[in-house]
Amino acid sequence: MTMPNHALEITLTRPLTSVELRHAAQAWPLAANHNATRLMALADAKTDARAAHRLRQRLTIRLPIDVITSHYPDTHGRVLLNVALPPDARTALQRGARRAGLTPERFVREALHRALAEHADREADRLDRAVRHLLASTTPAHLLSAVGHVLTRPLKGPTP
Repeated sequence: MTMPNHALEITLTRPLTSVELRHAAQAWPLAANHNATRLMALADAKTDARAAHRLRQRLTIRLPIDVITSHYPDTHGRVLLNVALPPDARTALQRGARRAGLTPERFVREALHRALAEHADREADRLDRAVRHLLASTTPAHLLSAVGHVLTRPLKGPTP
């Protein structure tokens, strides 16, 4: 039975030098982004969690790994997040999870969901305020026309 391949993304704590990248690529085939702060790797394993674990075991001594994530969501739309916590942070996480009556994984998942929901709410409020500010000086028809005009043009990047 062949093992499925999992595309994993490695986020580094700092950019790699070309020598460090070559040294790491000897242990595992890697593709780096333009500034060598993120790497892509393929790993075969039964699950993406096992693939990330194998990758971390093999590369931790060679790379300043911050986070390993699965590059593609699973069938439930979730992305694996593999983080190596320092002992103090791990202890605090386990203590918080125990108090909440949850596993550490579930505790982190729920905290992330809460944080993402709060961020989405703040972003919606920010956009609502911005639209109200724009509507104070123009008509809804002009604003809608301007938005349509902008959305039909290719993005050129941030403007100063």
